[in-house]
Amino acid sequence: MRVSVDRDLCVAHGQCEYNDPDHFTINDDGELELDENPPDDSRASVVRAVSACPVRALTAEY
Repeated sequence: MRVSVDRDLCVAHGQCEYNDPDHFTINDDGELELDENPPDDSRASVVRAVSACPVRALTAEY
């Protein structure tokens, strides 16, 4: 699985972090840090986090 973020769209609402804090974090500078290659056993939580993005800045490829 590969996860990516469109930095031009991301406004750091934090919904991804709320839904999957193991793979998405808003750092102290207000920028998203993410695990771009999460393990396959995390697929459900990653997909939930990607789907929760209100501006659709995240994408996941399987």
